[in-house]
Amino acid sequence: MFFIKKYKTIIFIGAVIVIPLLMISLHIKYGSEKSFLKKIVLEVVSPVQNVLSSSMTSVRDAWLRYILLVGIEDENKKLKKKINEIEAALISYKEGYLEAQRLRKLQSIEADLKHSLVYARVIGREKGALSRTVLINKGSSDGLKSGMPVLAPPGLIGRLVDVSWHSAKVLLFIDENSNVDSIVQRNRTQGIISGAGSRGMMLRYISKTQDVQEGDVIVSSGMGGVFPKGLLIGQVKSVDRQDGGLFLKINVIPYTDLSKLEEVLVLSSGITEK
Repeated sequence: MFFIKKYKTIIFIGAVIVIPLLMISLHIKYGSEKSFLKKIVLEVVSPVQNVLSSSMTSVRDAWLRYILLVGIEDENKKLKKKINEIEAALISYKEGYLEAQRLRKLQSIEADLKHSLVYARVIGREKGALSRTVLINKGSSDGLKSGMPVLAPPGLIGRLVDVSWHSAKVLLFIDENSNVDSIVQRNRTQGIISGAGSRGMMLRYISKTQDVQEGDVIVSSGMGGVFPKGLLIGQVKSVDRQDGGLFLKINVIPYTDLSKLEEVLVLSSGITEK
């Protein structure tokens, strides 16, 4: 009894298959004279064949769908790979275009100055709390020396302080150790641009009697013969006349976004007037 209960499904399926086969064999043996038996055989065999046919059709359709899905998946993988390649190419082309735009700006500076200029790439940044310097990939082997001015569109950004054979350090104007003679372009008031770190720069030693306004352009004065005269440095952000000292407290923001420096020009020859 246990055996019958355990395998009753298999026994039933076997009976469904075997009985029609026996009836078919009887039909073949006794021929068309047993018409009643023939009818019984047909009645029993037809549902079984229908089930088997439906099952085979379902299996065939499922297999075809599987083959189709596999084909679509392979096609999607190929398309995705091609899309990734196109996107990579577009990114590369865009990067080349942006670099060409930056180089064009550098060339415009070079065209305006009667100096020898050395093109260099920024390869590092110092992240100190007070120090604001960048490292470039040119050095003494390229004719660079400490103290040379450094430019990036649209104007001056600093000077060289340490030079090795194939690299050099640029002290940016926002560094607290940086000072450069400058003038207010509008009224030629002279002062000193000093670095103020994250606050940008300060225009110092301007008397409270002087007319300095927000938005005034600050350019290099040319004093001392280190920096060319008249190059952009920054723009006045605010003027505080309420400070208790003798001089105005003037905040200046650099014209160049120093956080995005990628290429610079080093002025490697002496200054000559245009």
